[in-house]
Amino acid sequence: MAAAEALIETTELPATVDLRAEFETSGVKDVLEELDRELIGLAPVKRRIRETAALLLVERARRSMGLAHETPTLHMSFTGNPGTGKTTVALRMANLLHRLGYIRKGHLVSVTRDDLVGQYIGHTAPKTKEILKKAMGGVLFIDEAYYLYRPENERDYGQESIEILLQVMENQRDDLVVILAGYSDRMDRFFESNPGFRSRIAHHIDFPDYNDDELFRIAETMLARQNYQLDQDGGKALVDYIAKRRTQPHFANARSIRNALDRARLRQANRLFEHSTGALDAHALSTIAAEDIRASRVFTAPAFPVQGT
Repeated sequence: MAAAEALIETTELPATVDLRAEFETSGVKDVLEELDRELIGLAPVKRRIRETAALLLVERARRSMGLAHETPTLHMSFTGNPGTGKTTVALRMANLLHRLGYIRKGHLVSVTRDDLVGQYIGHTAPKTKEILKKAMGGVLFIDEAYYLYRPENERDYGQESIEILLQVMENQRDDLVVILAGYSDRMDRFFESNPGFRSRIAHHIDFPDYNDDELFRIAETMLARQNYQLDQDGGKALVDYIAKRRTQPHFANARSIRNALDRARLRQANRLFEHSTGALDAHALSTIAAEDIRASRVFTAPAFPVQGT
């Protein structure tokens, strides 16, 4: 009997864990540093992500020491206006959860209502299940999640999709993380109408709007990625543009800035094509001037709604 017992392979659990070393070797530090580099502003969001990372790191350490534990509920809600970085943070969160071993693959599947809800009887369940199959082992990001629920339409099939999602979120939470995203006030009403979702969401993260300085820095980063820059007057024009544009309807933070820069590049290209008389160097081809910014309708017709100028 003693000889048989000696053959039994036993695993000795660690008596201590160095959390700082775990932080370094797990790759979590790299993910958080990448988040800081790529995203301007969003201090409260980054703080919540770091807190979540710390919780998961401690839970992993407890598991390695054989301490009693349950898999933490990781489903999340991201609320805020458009263009505040929700999808980007969801991608980083998928990477973070994968590095820590909480999901198998670390991929992100981003969907809206149209990807989940069918248009006739018998269509919704297969659509929803197919999306869930693709997302298993990773993160399912549902943008504008409140559109899943349309109580004013008795023939709407969104409720069927919701019931399938809730079942999977509960029964397969070890293999799938769901992030619901959308406007704050609409998400609040959605949770009130669907308490099953609220009870399954452990982490609520609100994404603030960017201020003027942050939007300008975002614009400079976007231009630099494409080897463009603003001249001095162009920079002043963009400051004025941001101040005016953010007070107008349909403003979408970084998304609106990206659209504005795309149009400024269009105007710059036409300006160079129509008025240049000789050879152009790289600096001329890569510089956005004030006139490329100030030709926007934001300056010429500020009283009218602007959707991307």
